[in-house]
Amino acid sequence: MQVISSKDNDLIKHIRKLKDKKYRDENHEYIIEGVKLIEEAVKENAEIKKVIVCDDTTRTYEIPTNVMLEIAKYECVYVTEKIFNLITQVTNPQGIMAIVKKNVTNSEIDYSQDIIVVLDGVQDPGNLGTILRTVDSVGLTQIIVSKETADAYNPKVVRSTMGAIFRVKIIESEDLQETIKQMKKHHFKLMVTSLQTNKSIYDMELNKRIIVIGNEANGVSKALQDMADEKVKIPMLGKTESLNASVATGIILYEYVRQKISK
Repeated sequence: MQVISSKDNDLIKHIRKLKDKKYRDENHEYIIEGVKLIEEAVKENAEIKKVIVCDDTTRTYEIPTNVMLEIAKYECVYVTEKIFNLITQVTNPQGIMAIVKKNVTNSEIDYSQDIIVVLDGVQDPGNLGTILRTVDSVGLTQIIVSKETADAYNPKVVRSTMGAIFRVKIIESEDLQETIKQMKKHHFKLMVTSLQTNKSIYDMELNKRIIVIGNEANGVSKALQDMADEKVKIPMLGKTESLNASVATGIILYEYVRQKISK
């Protein structure tokens, strides 16, 4: 078994470059790391290009036997602990990572779903990852993101999705206004959150709705506010005037779940 021990190895250079969004976009690849994400990638039939394992992993990190058997089906590369520590992007690595191909073959919007979540400039990777995980948890399989939104394949985003990244199709829109105009032609109404309304989300029927989640600092852009068919707010009893983007998304989506279950 060959073990890579040089930081000048071409594969090691490639992995390190995948930390950069532009390089990820050019190669249509991203990095996943840790036992849980590897298991999810295998289960969801993600296109795994290579699995990278720390040479001391089986002894130091105790990767489960079933995971080792699964990854044996893929092209595996072993590296020294020193090299793994050079390429890892987590504080306490588990000694296993993989290069995964982005699923960019299908960018068509699925109009058969009840609601479509759109992100308008969400910047925080943690928020984006949590939103993807929440979207997955309510049974939705796609999300539309503006070009100003954080990169969904950022390592922090990927980790915080807990595997949802393999199940939720991420559709990047170059022109969000135009994309929404096209969605409206399919009988969807545009709903945005706003403080300038008395309408509550609990008074709305969440069916055939485009739900826009805005930027953490500035909210939904004025252009989309002007396009909105409905403006709603999340009622709050305390003095706080706004909520974290991922928390707000969770509240709205689980109102959708409540309505769906009650039917």
